[in-house]
Amino acid sequence: MSIFDLLTLFGGLAMFLYGMRLMGDGLKESASGTLKVAMEHVTNNPFKALLLGTAITAIIQSSTATIVITSGLVGAGILTLHQSLGILVGANIGTTVTGQIIRLLDMDASAGSWLRLFQPSSLAPLALVIGIIIIMTNPVRSSKALGNIAIGFGILFSGLLNMTGAVNTLTESGVFERLFTQLGDNPVLGYATGAGVAFVLQSSSATIGILQAFSASGALTFKAVYPVIVGVYLGDCVTTAIVCSIGAKADARRIGIVNILYNLGKTVLVLVMVALLHRIGFLTDLWNSRANSGIIANSNSIFNICCALCLFPLLPFYERQSRRIIRDDKEPQDKYIERLEALSPAFFATPALALRGCYDVLQLEFGAARENIGKALGMVGTYDEKVHQEILKEEEEIDLLTDRISKYIVELLSHVRDPYHISIINQYYKVVTEFEHLGDCAENIANNLGTLVKGGGGFSQTAVAEIGVVYELTEQILENATIAFEKRNLEAALRVEPLEDVLFDLVGTLKENHLIRMGKGECNVYSDASFMNLLGEIERIADVCSNIGKATVIRINPELAEQEHDYFSALHSGRNEKFNRQYELAKKEYTGKLQSLKTTPLIEG
Repeated sequence: MSIFDLLTLFGGLAMFLYGMRLMGDGLKESASGTLKVAMEHVTNNPFKALLLGTAITAIIQSSTATIVITSGLVGAGILTLHQSLGILVGANIGTTVTGQIIRLLDMDASAGSWLRLFQPSSLAPLALVIGIIIIMTNPVRSSKALGNIAIGFGILFSGLLNMTGAVNTLTESGVFERLFTQLGDNPVLGYATGAGVAFVLQSSSATIGILQAFSASGALTFKAVYPVIVGVYLGDCVTTAIVCSIGAKADARRIGIVNILYNLGKTVLVLVMVALLHRIGFLTDLWNSRANSGIIANSNSIFNICCALCLFPLLPFYERQSRRIIRDDKEPQDKYIERLEALSPAFFATPALALRGCYDVLQLEFGAARENIGKALGMVGTYDEKVHQEILKEEEEIDLLTDRISKYIVELLSHVRDPYHISIINQYYKVVTEFEHLGDCAENIANNLGTLVKGGGGFSQTAVAEIGVVYELTEQILENATIAFEKRNLEAALRVEPLEDVLFDLVGTLKENHLIRMGKGECNVYSDASFMNLLGEIERIADVCSNIGKATVIRINPELAEQEHDYFSALHSGRNEKFNRQYELAKKEYTGKLQSLKTTPLIEG
């Protein structure tokens, strides 16, 4: 044994771990949309949840990722703790699929057999070639993710081949034979080894894969390997529980606790049953036989499936124990704190879920800002100090939502690779600031009216009525902006632009009418600044809605991003018939409403 043999072994291990990470990340990114839909539609049927957990983990190749995502969904209120337990058990079964793939190492195929294509020595270069072709030709939208999956698969098997080659060389030194003999004679040491390696690598699949590679030495026996496999279950679930607990609410943390209790139950059940079966003679032939990659993979799968069947009825018990260990959260003081649970770092590995959380909170922020605008403009005729204070309090909540979602989007960006997801993040980052501006407009209007009334000023009834017409148009603009954002509706987004032009025309008319009324003494000259400030905030609301509409248009048509200015300038220049028609209809409607108003005497606020 030389240092070069060890370098080959650890180099192969590094390739194996990197390949597994690259393949897993690609699978999670490309499947995240399907995963989101599937997990949100979990019913109260635990068996269906088990099948779902098994399928998802088999796809994304990581039980830790599945359980952490489930924890995030529980924290966000999308799933209940009870609904999530079946997914947890399924994740423990699904993670055994990786071992079944790796067992291809043991496939025996003659030189002329088509089965040779499925051996790692053939699969590795084939996967690498396919991966690089996909990335370089870019045939579909998710080419990068698909290419990474193939390349990760190829690197994984290349690493396995390097490890097995190094193991075969090192076997001649007798080191492995002595090491694995000690594991066979001391199951506690084997159990601790499995738990420790899984904890460090944060992956049961990787640990089982390394064990399968070492089986090429021929020194591993079933009696030495089964305690290691069982130890892996504990080491992996402890890591998962730690990740689930970071910044999570009580039910989300309980997911990790239930996983630990379940895996401790698996440990006891497997160790007791294997010892019992060996004592009564059922495992005599297997006990001291050579454990190859297939035996390790099959043992892992059988252990998990049998334990799932035996321990599934105990899930309600594990749930009760987790509630005893993790106490309920205190009642939140903040109005929106529970809704902010949708912004969970657990979703970073699955961009579709993270983006859904952003969307939910952005909708919440938009709704709160729009409601505040309605309250503020509703005080133009009759100021209400109580409503003013409600607006100020809600503005603090809007600022909190803005801060939290802005920070979350920035943190999420480094975890996203898909250009489509990046384009969505860019739109969300733009509109979060716009929604905050809407909240600021409401606060400014309320403060402006408060200052006016407390100073003894007021608007004429005609001025109030004219502002009412402009407010009606503002509501129509806000409604179209809402539909555009919530439903990604291109028609609604484009309707904002002509309505914005009509609003600016109406504001110009209101300013002229106001000057005429002041000249006649029908409007209080001390109210002039407040009136102009109010119209300025209304124009600002229309500007913000226009920006929201533009962001929606760019999200639907990303190719317009580089020519955004020219595209929208063309709309406003009179060269678009649809724009012109909508503008003329809206202008006729709202100009008519203004002209129908009659001047009335001054009323004080």
